[in-house]
Amino acid sequence: MVAITSLLLATALAAVGLGSALPPRVGTTVINDGSQLGEGKASLKQVRNPAHRFNGALSVYKTYLKYGAPVPDHLLKAVENARAAALAERDASTGTGTAGALPIDEYDVAYITPVSIGTPPQSLNLDFDTGSSDLWVFSSSLPSSQIKGQTVYSPGKSSTSKLLTDHSWSISYGDGSASKGNVYTDNFTVGGLTAGSQAVECAQQVSTSFTRETQIDGLVGLGFSSLNTVSPKAQSTFFDNVKGNLKAPLFTSDLKFKAAGTYDFGYIDPAKYKGNITYTPVNTNPGYWTWTSTGYAVGTGSFVSTPITNIADTGTTLLYLPTSVVTAYYRGVPGSSNSRSYGGYVFPCSQKLPAFTFGVGSARISIPGSYINYGEVQTGSTSCFGGIQSSSGMGINIFGDVALKAAFVVFNGAEPPSLGWAEKTLAGV
Repeated sequence: MVAITSLLLATALAAVGLGSALPPRVGTTVINDGSQLGEGKASLKQVRNPAHRFNGALSVYKTYLKYGAPVPDHLLKAVENARAAALAERDASTGTGTAGALPIDEYDVAYITPVSIGTPPQSLNLDFDTGSSDLWVFSSSLPSSQIKGQTVYSPGKSSTSKLLTDHSWSISYGDGSASKGNVYTDNFTVGGLTAGSQAVECAQQVSTSFTRETQIDGLVGLGFSSLNTVSPKAQSTFFDNVKGNLKAPLFTSDLKFKAAGTYDFGYIDPAKYKGNITYTPVNTNPGYWTWTSTGYAVGTGSFVSTPITNIADTGTTLLYLPTSVVTAYYRGVPGSSNSRSYGGYVFPCSQKLPAFTFGVGSARISIPGSYINYGEVQTGSTSCFGGIQSSSGMGINIFGDVALKAAFVVFNGAEPPSLGWAEKTLAGV
């Protein structure tokens, strides 16, 4: 009863924009193997995508596509150059231009989450994405030319699948491409948590960028259901379908630096954060986890109070901020520049990056400089790609994994919805 009272208090404080001094600790702590959580709770461990290799230009390009923004010509050229360099590297290692996978990750997902769909269960690896609201998968309806090693869901092999007659889905991207298909309902299970009659959007066509990523079998959208693209009637997300059966109507992300993280549903594990959780209101229109940071600081500099409205997006890698903030950050990095050739801000790999701190109400979350260094722009280069980039041209600021890995984050689905941020022990600092 105390735990539920704390949650209600936290939500009430969030509604007026105040941080909670009483973080809602719901249920029991997870033991190491994730068992004995009890009914209404689940803990989901990510697994590493073995094909992942970051490329800055491709990561920025993917974000433009995802949010339907026109891709600048210089970024298209940077992507073309990145692919050409990757092909040359592959050819040098294999001795042929026709064998082997590209040594870059087209979709830019380092960690994925195993799920099962249908009866008997069919296992797929999906990307958990708070920046979208569609649960879509590679399916047996796709032409073979669009499947390059992905595991497909076959509704015909599941005794619990049911076609949603006359329903379809379609997601358009900034380059004019699209992923689309029909819709089934089926059992959908992650970490022992099952949504019966979950809408599973079965791809009959996928964008080329998804075909190139051989280890990703689809997405689990964890935005709000109002953003779902199924027509004529939008379908509920996995979270909305299970929310009523959870001990508490929330999920948390504990993403890690160069390691697999976890998503917990229905409870908050006090072992995964330190201090208090500070809650901030969420604007659910049109369906993102949109919130407003209260400002920023670079390194040991003074905190600059300025509102930064943004989306908390686990499906985006980098941190995209207003140009003025990005310029202020790289002003403190000698030798850095906004490179049209590489598709974003780069800096000498020998430079130690300053931390970036952002405000959540009166609380502060600090991203270590090491988390912002995304490595060589290409193999053997002395220039590295920055994890903080400009949101100019995208139309929205995005707090992707660069920010999320530096914090423990609560996605609170109680009314009114809110986001909770807390510090945690960070690796690699």
